Amino acid sequence: MSEALEVLVFGSAIIDFICYTPRLPKAGETLHGHKFQTGFGGKGANQCVAAARLGARTALVAKLGDDSFGADYLRQLREENVNVEHVQQLSGQTTGVAQIAVSDGGENNIIIVVGANNSLSCSDVTSAATHFAQAKVLVCQLETPIEATLFALRQFKGVSIVNAAPAMEHTPKELLQLASIFCVNESEAALMTGVKSISSVGEANAAMIELMEMGANTVIITLGKLGAVCATKQAPEQYEHVPAPHVDPERVVDTTGAGDAFIGALAFNMARYPQNALTAHIEAACAVASKSVQLPGTQASFPRA
Repeated sequence: MSEALEVLVFGSAIIDFICYTPRLPKAGETLHGHKFQTGFGGKGANQCVAAARLGARTALVAKLGDDSFGADYLRQLREENVNVEHVQQLSGQTTGVAQIAVSDGGENNIIIVVGANNSLSCSDVTSAATHFAQAKVLVCQLETPIEATLFALRQFKGVSIVNAAPAMEHTPKELLQLASIFCVNESEAALMTGVKSISSVGEANAAMIELMEMGANTVIITLGKLGAVCATKQAPEQYEHVPAPHVDPERVVDTTGAGDAFIGALAFNMARYPQNALTAHIEAACAVASKSVQLPGTQASFPRA
């Protein structure tokens, strides 16, 4: 098999500080947690590592701080067999961090301070031109400057996946139009389409139609334990529901990073098996995400091939 690059990720790298607690705190409340750990996160790096663990030949374009966190992260990415030729540590900048609380029921809330990630720019796309020319699939998110992400999408000629997270209430139309596949979860889709909430397959189908009217080509909305729905603008009414494998609620340990496991697996499957149907790629990605929620941590929970 050719050693050409399969999955290129343009995005964020963040260190996670994770507190495990019986339940999530209310506003103004202090709780005793029962465990603390640090981990490697950030949507871009997470999705890249998820694809790499499944066997994809991956590369990441990202920024880290010139600090011990950045040095540790660079070493970790190399251990995960990610090409880090265009992962740069910036002098005078801090590595991005995320403060994460995880309840015993597996729910989480997250605060991120992106740090060096804010310096990812259009010039980084130009510097990584060889990667952009070679890769089969490009993956982008919204934890880094939107201008650079749009530029990256304009330059790429293969299949592009935009995971529009964190969601933008006023999403640039070009972002939807440029992405081959536009993927969001139920809360992100609700924010983007202005509906109160999405809690069923039917509501997700309606949101997909609206996202396609906003300019999206193909839409995937992930629905947690319900799986995912997808549709294309060529046949917007022919939406399909792909159920997720059943996971016993007692085996759900930590949902942090499950969406990134899904995107990484989707990218891997689209790059490696381009002849397969989109629903088959989604089914495989749901299976990987379902495995990830049964282990603690973010990247640490991603399954290997």
